[in-house]
Amino acid sequence: MEQILTINNLTKKFGYLTAVKDLSFTINKGNVYGILGPNGSGKSTTLGIVLNVVNRTSGQFSWFDGKTSTHEALKKVGAIIERPNFYPYMTAQQNLKLVCKIKGVDYAKIDEKLEIVGLLDRKDHKFRTYSLGMKQRLAIASALLNDPEILILDEPTNGLDPQGIHQIREIIKKIAANGTTILLASHLLDEVEKVCSHVVVLRKGEKLYSGRVDEMINSHGFFELKTDKEDELVKLLESDTSFGKLKIDNGLITAFLNQPMDASSFNKLMFEKGIVLSHLVKRKESLEEQFLQLTDNN
Repeated sequence: MEQILTINNLTKKFGYLTAVKDLSFTINKGNVYGILGPNGSGKSTTLGIVLNVVNRTSGQFSWFDGKTSTHEALKKVGAIIERPNFYPYMTAQQNLKLVCKIKGVDYAKIDEKLEIVGLLDRKDHKFRTYSLGMKQRLAIASALLNDPEILILDEPTNGLDPQGIHQIREIIKKIAANGTTILLASHLLDEVEKVCSHVVVLRKGEKLYSGRVDEMINSHGFFELKTDKEDELVKLLESDTSFGKLKIDNGLITAFLNQPMDASSFNKLMFEKGIVLSHLVKRKESLEEQFLQLTDNN
């Protein structure tokens, strides 16, 4: 697989504080990567290092084939790591023309990128009239002007209302569907679960996990169950090695699976044992539950 960014044993210290500690991971072409962690986990510092705005203490990183200088590589990168910085008295189109001049990009790209972020009909409106969500979408259009191979976004939905969050997430999916690799930092588990294929989980600058989102923990999910024969059902589940942890709360039994099992097979098994279920739902553990398991074990 073609590599876009390789990070090896990266460390960054600010005096006595270690913001990033011995971090290694690889980003391959065509995927959407999330760097996930609470505030202060080293996400923004890591992005700052690979974008040449923060000096590393030790370790290495390389772009693309490893032979391209960072300066040259960054010409193929689009990034938003701070709040959008446009002239408020100028229109969206005028602001993007300035960016085109700086990047050496044809003005013809402007309408194409505004179309992607849903702002083409607002291109002649002044930046100061834009909502926060529109400003963020314009920043994405600006970062796309040079047709980057990778788009880097630091907390892209911070401060937005639910509609704004949804619009940004849909735009990210659309950009990824066109083949652009995306790396986004977020403290929102929901964001990573909805838009990312891969995730790097950080806590206090250290990597807890790196890999596919759907393989973050090899979970078989769980059943939510209700029945009139609660005691019988609990005994049966406790004696069956297919099930692990059980939780009982106000008549709702949550049974975690140790191995794959579908709801219809389980329902049939219960019926054969004389237990009629009034409620049966199979669920997958959310990224949040998996994340808590990861951080609890460290």
